[in-house]
Order: sequence, then C-alpha cells, then structure tokens
Amino acid sequence: MKTDVFIGGGGIGGLTLALKLARRGFDVVLAERMAVRSPTYKGELLQPKSMQIFDGLDVYDAICDRSNEIKVLDMLELSSTLKVKDQSFMDYSVLPGKYNAAYMIHHEELKTIIRKSACEYDNFHYLKGTACKGYTENTAILQKGAEKFEVEAKFFFGAEGRSSVTRKAMEIEVKQTTYNHHFLTVTFPRAENFTDGKIISTYNRFLGLFPLPDNQVRSVYLIPPGDYKTLKEKPISHFHKLYTDLAPAVDGYVQRLADWKKIQLMIPVMYHAESYVKGNKAIIGDAAHAVHPMAGEGMNMAIQDADVLGELAADMLAEEKTDTANLAWYEKVRYRRADHVIQLSHLAALAYSFPYRPVSYLRQRTFERMEEDPILHFKQMLNVSGLGLWKENVRDRFIQGGFMPVRAKELTEGTKELKYYKPEDDYPWKVEGLI
Repeated sequence: MKTDVFIGGGGIGGLTLALKLARRGFDVVLAERMAVRSPTYKGELLQPKSMQIFDGLDVYDAICDRSNEIKVLDMLELSSTLKVKDQSFMDYSVLPGKYNAAYMIHHEELKTIIRKSACEYDNFHYLKGTACKGYTENTAILQKGAEKFEVEAKFFFGAEGRSSVTRKAMEIEVKQTTYNHHFLTVTFPRAENFTDGKIISTYNRFLGLFPLPDNQVRSVYLIPPGDYKTLKEKPISHFHKLYTDLAPAVDGYVQRLADWKKIQLMIPVMYHAESYVKGNKAIIGDAAHAVHPMAGEGMNMAIQDADVLGELAADMLAEEKTDTANLAWYEKVRYRRADHVIQLSHLAALAYSFPYRPVSYLRQRTFERMEEDPILHFKQMLNVSGLGLWKENVRDRFIQGGFMPVRAKELTEGTKELKYYKPEDDYPWKVEGLI
C-alpha cells in the first residue's frame, strides 16, 4: 500500500491531522490499534483555539450541537467548615471575537464527528484495529490480527500517545515528572441548570466539575498517591460524601453511581520531548508532550499540533518541496507554545499540590487579584484559550502577590486582538517560503 502520509494513532490529534490533509486532497492512511471505543478517560474540554481550528475544518457546528458551552469557570475556595470564603471567575467573555467559550463534549463523540468528516473523502483510509509495530526508512510495518503488511509513504506522523512507536523509532526519549497527587475521575448526572464549570478547593481538597451535554458532568477529585486502593475498599457512600461535602449541587445526582467500577484513576505526568521531528517522521500530542490536566490542555495541544503540521505537510506536498528539512517549521512554531502551556499547567498544579493553609491563602489571593486586574485576567484567559500568548512580567507577579495595586484600566478589543496569533504566526513558511 502506498500513500502520501501515514499517521499512527486515531485519537483526536491523529484524526484532526488526517482530516486536514484529506481536505487538501492528499492521500492519508491512518492506523488505529483500538478496534472498539476506549474505556479510558480522555480529554473532553475544547478550548477556543481548538474551536477556531475545527471551524476551519467545517466541523464547528457539529461539535457545538453536541457540546455544552462553558463561558465561566467558577473558582471556589472553602473554609475548614466548608463555607465559601472566596470566589473568583475565569471568564471566557473577556476574549473578543467568535471564539470566546470552551466546550465540553464526550471524547468518543468528538472522535466520531472528525472521523465521519474525514471518511467523506475517498483519499482517507482508516485502518481500525491495526497496530503500527515499527518502521523502515520508507515504510510503516503494520499488524491487524495475524496479518502483517507495510505502508509506503512520504511522511510518517506519530499520534499514538505516551507509548509512541514513532517516537521510539526516532530514538527520542522523554523524562517524566510525576506529581504528589492522583485524580479520581467519573461522569454522572447533573441538574439541567448546572452548565458552567466549577473548581472547588479547600487547603487540602480539590474537586473539578465540568458539565457535559445530556445533563451529565465530568468530575475530577484529587487524592494522595496510593489512596485509590484504600478508597475502593470503602462503601460507595463514602465517595458520594467526598463530593457532596464540597459541592451540595451534586447531591441527589452523584448518588446514582452505584459502585466503584465506573470511577477511574488518573495519574498526571509531565514531559516534553527534546524534538518533534527527525527525517521524514514527526510526533504530535502526547507522543511529543504530556501536561498536567488542569484545563484539557493535552487534547487541545494535540489539536493545535495537528493543525500546524497538517498545513505544513499539505503545503510541502502541494509545492513538491518534500525535503524533510522543511518539517522543522512545525517544531519552530509549536515547541515554544507547547512549553509555555506545560509550564503554566505545572504552576497551576503546584497551586493545588500542597495541603497547607498558607498555600491555600496564596492561591486564593492570586486568583482573586487575577480576576480583579483586567490585564491579568485577559492574559490568563488568552494563554488558556490557545488563541495567543502573552507572558506575565515582573509587575504582574507583584500584583498577584499583593505588593502592587491592581490595574483598573480595561484593554480595548483592538488591543486584545493584537495579542492573537495571526495566520503568519501559525504558518510562517507561507510568508518566508519553504526551502
């Protein structure tokens, strides 16, 4: 079998990359080792930049129709008696333009939307239940059941996740950073009017609630490493109480979880590969970087990787400039952006990692001042959204720490939009030219 591009991995990143290439008219073979829906929790929160990308791929409306729109993340800090002592907001409406909300969608539903759109093109070939076992210089070695075969391609892109065969073939190693906490995660019913996200914390507890469509909510609850086994030995009513203590709004809903079987353990890690490209191969998403899951960053980074790499590969094929040195443009655009998101997420994770009251106070104070200062609030939402990057400076840090007063001046819509990535930022080779 011959193709223009081979993609290993049929998750959100791999499918987005395939759809982008197929729409440009190039032949794509995608191999997905799973033959059935994955039972493991995957990202479900789509940030504004991802929605902008999906708009360009003509799947924006389909995603909106099957999602729950989130305009606000409500940040609640509770006292030791579980009373609200501080409340702040992460408000997407500070972002000008069309893409000013996040969207919660079931992971498998999102995959189905992208895959169905890609399957409308005859030049897209989806190999379900097919594992990539390795590579030669010009072929991918695949196996489906007992059958083994090869796919010859110009480019080979790995979107297989943390255990990436492509990354291994590129001889790129990653060094994982682990955290002093794990998460329980599960979906259960919610009240119809519970539509905005909530992050609820005390000095030693954390609960995230992110409403899905169909009156459901995805939850993440922080636990110390090693506690999962002990917790599972307790009655399910103990789990219910962990939630209702922090979030009375879920009382009467979380109890519909009858046993521990649907509650998964999620172990956060962080790493960043030293390179994304080698020869005619490149990696995206979790194959290239893993991030602490505070706001769905992992899935959104994979989508953004796919957008840049897909546009680059399509232009290289269209202009017949397939010198593999041109793939360096992908890394040039994405590496710095991904590293910034990884570090921001890491700092956010540290804010909830230490069960001490002084840490809780500093966290509360920081979030409060970030909301009160229009520039800090916009920077936070811009960086989370993926629509642009505006790093915090020394003055910002002093304001967050309470050493300087918050700024009252609002940013104009025009000033905000100047901080957005422009097409020449996402695809600089279109301006500067391929080799």
